[in-house]
Amino acid sequence: MDSILINGGKKLKGKVAVSGSKNAALPELFASILTDDKIILENLPRLNDTLDSVSLLERFGKRVKWDKRSCAITPGDLTGGEIPYDLVRRMRASILMAGPVLARYKKVRISLPGGCAIGARPVDIHLEGFKKMGAAVDLKGGYVEMSARRLRGARIRLRYPSVGATENLVMAATLADGITVLENAAREPEIGDLCAMLSSMGADISGAASGRIKIRGVRRLGGVRHRVIPDRIEAATYLAAAAITGGDVTAQGADPSHLAAFLKKLSAAGVKISTGADFIRAAAGKRHLKPVDVKTAVYPGFPTDLQAQWMALMSAARGSSRISETVFENRFLHVAELSRLGAALNIAGNTVRITGVEGLSGAPVMASDLRAGAALVLAGLAAKGLTRILRVYHLDRGYENLVGKLRLLGARVKRVHA
Repeated sequence: MDSILINGGKKLKGKVAVSGSKNAALPELFASILTDDKIILENLPRLNDTLDSVSLLERFGKRVKWDKRSCAITPGDLTGGEIPYDLVRRMRASILMAGPVLARYKKVRISLPGGCAIGARPVDIHLEGFKKMGAAVDLKGGYVEMSARRLRGARIRLRYPSVGATENLVMAATLADGITVLENAAREPEIGDLCAMLSSMGADISGAASGRIKIRGVRRLGGVRHRVIPDRIEAATYLAAAAITGGDVTAQGADPSHLAAFLKKLSAAGVKISTGADFIRAAAGKRHLKPVDVKTAVYPGFPTDLQAQWMALMSAARGSSRISETVFENRFLHVAELSRLGAALNIAGNTVRITGVEGLSGAPVMASDLRAGAALVLAGLAAKGLTRILRVYHLDRGYENLVGKLRLLGARVKRVHA
């Protein structure tokens, strides 16, 4: 099994190219099910999650061809409406196939999803929406079975602005009869990118960034060439790497408007931020990082996907800070591993109190999920001595060529097979 070795204490400097957004790419891959025409996705990141998504599409009869930074998806022979556990268990986003398959083929049988072990993260918000659109929904033996002769438009108020549920219901509604209105919908940039792609395919969608999305169903959708937006979480992780190592890193291709809450906090911590239309630069000052409290929230608030990285960063700050997690329960599995590197952390309910330490020390640690793994990388970059990170397959789900990009910035890091 592979591990990552980091000899920390080196300031990271330089420019890093930000890959396409994983969280935008996954629903956009599954949106190809909504048409028999050719779909080309540009700036598609090569990650375990995107590769698993391609396997799901191929299992479902699509033909997929990669060409450097793009992916062409064309129709093949439909193999049926069942998405089995062996393909679904690795990735929670596989539930996003349900909406497109149900809309196109009237029925779907999909295994309950896997992915990162972060709290309950139930799919009931998805299922409640499908029911309101006229689908019959049944749970049997770990599978969700749904059927509908024809989905119909409905007014659906999400009890929580779930990103996945918003994406699933939007995709299903594009081919439904009548008008669907999603209220209290998620507003993440990835939602807007999906809606832009669907609109280019012929969907009638308005209000994608407003929290109230209106979809007028159409009879068919066509093909499209679409460029996936940059990955804001990857960009922020490299900016945090600059901050924690006292370095100077420019994330090229990043959209600063997608990271306003994070950049505000990073600036408050004493990091100089410079932005342009397609770049963000983070330059750490000579002084220690300042402690800054954060509270995660749905977009446009501070992203829960940056909570673990911020914890690593604040472990190196001078003073005490707090992080409150309001989006997911049980998202503090990285606390124990960061503590092994010398971080001073104390959990109280959904809040962690962080007391900055003079220096972190290298040690063997284990990634419990994707973003926890990123936090351990950041801490390892700042720590004195050698840090070995195990279970790095979690990182392969969301960071394209992580080791290579870090090495370009001057990090002493390598991946080894043990």
